[in-house]
Amino acid sequence: MAITTQYVVSHKGVEKLVTTDKKEADQYDKMLDVADNLAIYIQAKGIKLSDDLAEELSVMLSKNKDSLAKLLKGTSADSILSEESAEVVKLKANG
Repeated sequence: MAITTQYVVSHKGVEKLVTTDKKEADQYDKMLDVADNLAIYIQAKGIKLSDDLAEELSVMLSKNKDSLAKLLKGTSADSILSEESAEVVKLKANG
């Protein structure tokens, strides 16, 4: 019989991630915290979104923070999307 430690990340009472990797759980929890802060910031700037859409948008932005940082520094969206597409193809080929 084996004993497995599981880390459960819950957000607003909903289980979002179950993993055996503590680092992955910590990173996901931090991403959700950043997403919450982004949603608050977006809504505070007067952009009216439903709660679901605000959460979806802020999670997407948080998950893609590195690409977002490149966009804010002036890199074109096409360039970033091409890089991401190439990475997805590379991951599929290795998977």
